[in-house]
Amino acid sequence: MSTTVTPQKQPPVFNLPNQLTAARLGLGIILFVLIEHHEWLWCIAIFALAAFTDWLDGYVARLQGLVSTLGRNLDPLVDKVVICGAYVFLLRHDSALTPWMVVIVISRELIITGLRSFLENLGANFGAEWLGKIKMVLQCAALFTIFLALEFKPNSVFEWARDICVWSMLFATALSGLQYLWKAFALLRKDM
Repeated sequence: MSTTVTPQKQPPVFNLPNQLTAARLGLGIILFVLIEHHEWLWCIAIFALAAFTDWLDGYVARLQGLVSTLGRNLDPLVDKVVICGAYVFLLRHDSALTPWMVVIVISRELIITGLRSFLENLGANFGAEWLGKIKMVLQCAALFTIFLALEFKPNSVFEWARDICVWSMLFATALSGLQYLWKAFALLRKDM
């Protein structure tokens, strides 16, 4: 007697967590427009709402058992679009960001996203590491302090906090990229 394995049923594509992720992408577009119009306090509000939806979509997905392949891939992709897009738009403003800094952030995100996709297609577990989570918190903190420094300039307290957050974010971004590269190398070497 042969047994068949029934594939695990995926939740519907248009579930609440995926809708929240899509809403975050929309909030990112609004954020980019607000940056261009120098609406720094509105930037803080919209980015805070986007960050809240990032937490909420994961919470709802786990709570309701709606974790899906689409959600696992779309959620971090939207995070990267919002963060990297905001950094690109802020280059034209007095944000303490320079092109080389933004290139490091975007390069890290593209390389690690590509590696994650490649390794997970091979069946390897290449989930988020603790340093990657710290990197995300610092990337968000850098945006908040940049918006505050732009709204309340010249104010040395906000500019000081901004500079600390930007450099901390940059260090954590590079370090977490190296951590993921090391992990990928170890996984690929084990399979050789």
